[in-house]
This record gives sequence, structure tokens and C-alpha cells, in this order.
Amino acid sequence: MKKEALVLLPGTLCDERLWEHQLEHLTDVSDPSVSMLTEEDTIEGMAESVLKHAPERFALAGLSLGGIVAMEVIRRAPERVTRLALLDSNPHGPKQEQLEGWKDLISKVESGEFQSIVEEKLLPNLIHPSRQEERDLVSTIRDMAEKIGPEVYVQQLRAVSTRSDLREVLREINVPTLLLVGRDDQVCPLSLHEEMQESISESRLVVVNHCGHLSSLEQPEEVTAALRNWLME
Repeated sequence: MKKEALVLLPGTLCDERLWEHQLEHLTDVSDPSVSMLTEEDTIEGMAESVLKHAPERFALAGLSLGGIVAMEVIRRAPERVTRLALLDSNPHGPKQEQLEGWKDLISKVESGEFQSIVEEKLLPNLIHPSRQEERDLVSTIRDMAEKIGPEVYVQQLRAVSTRSDLREVLREINVPTLLLVGRDDQVCPLSLHEEMQESISESRLVVVNHCGHLSSLEQPEEVTAALRNWLME
């Protein structure tokens, strides 16, 4: 029997390594691939790129920025998405203070402060406090950021600045939907996912303990198990 195509969308400054465990351990129930979000500087453009390269029908999972793009994908082409997983994501439009913060970050990156931003602003907020000293985990996050690089980071910051408020889109979703969040996610907190659960009729919420924002890296076995259950619904 042909396996269902599964398109995985990474977050900001992340590459396919964000989904390494899932790519390895979900091949028996799906045909997984990663669609990188590194070519466009708007959420709409990223969504169109995903649709251009995706199979005609596919399951879709996105984390953080990837989740925002996933919501835009299903808004544009609901007939192509068979099931949806939103991990550590946010359906709201940007607040004024966020827009100002991203503008400031762009200015600092363009002034050569990319590495200090990764170390001082991103790493402390992306993973659970208890994981900050885990060499392999932190090294992977640093390496992903270095590979993506400052120019693409600026593009991704500009993209999130263009995002729409997608909360009304959620009410139209009628495919099996997994909402997953690290209990200690400081970037896209649990409350956002509880709000999304109220809006999506066929949704299930999974909260991962001892976990921050990068759930698929921090607690890969639990995230893979949740995605497996979702794929088999």
C-alpha cells in the first residue's frame, strides 16, 4: 500500500535536522520529506513554494515558523492537505512590539551581530532551561543557525512580519489536526495551543513535559510518537 506523503516544515534558523528523529522513525507509516523555508521573505511566498514542490495530496506538519506557513498552506489549498500538525506555533498576527523587535533584530544582524543574537537572545529562549548545557543539542542548534546564516534569517524575520492573523482559518479546518507544544515553551506558549484547540473541530492537543520551543529536537521520541498516532488516525 502506498504510504501517505508527509511534508515537514522547519522553524526559523532550522534545517532538516530539526526533524531528524521523525525522518528516521516515521518511514514505516509515511513518506516524509522536509520543505525548507529559505527562499522567500513573505509567509504567502513560503506557502506557495511549499505547494509548488509538494505532492498533490499530503499530510503537513510545521514547527514555529513552519506552523505559521502550514496554516497559510491550508488556507490556500485545503483540498490538498490530508491532515495537519502544528507544533509550537502561533495563529495570531504580529503585535506592534513584535514588529519593532524584529526590525531591531534585522538592524543588528545587518550590523554583524548575528552570532551574538544566536547565543544571547535565541538559545536561552528556544530550549528548556534544564537542556541549556546539553552539548549535542546546543551544538545542533548552533550548527543549524550557522548553516542557514544571517541573510536567510533576515528573510525569515521579514516573512513573520508579513504574517496574517490566521485564527479565522482555523475554524475552517476539517482534517485530523495535531496541536503539540512544549509545556515550557516561552515563544509560543501552551495558551495559544489551547486557543487553537477550541477553534479546530478535529484537533487533539499534546503537551510535552520538560520541553521548550524546539520540541522535535528536545523530546524527539515523544514528538515522533504523537506524530505517529496522528498519521494513523
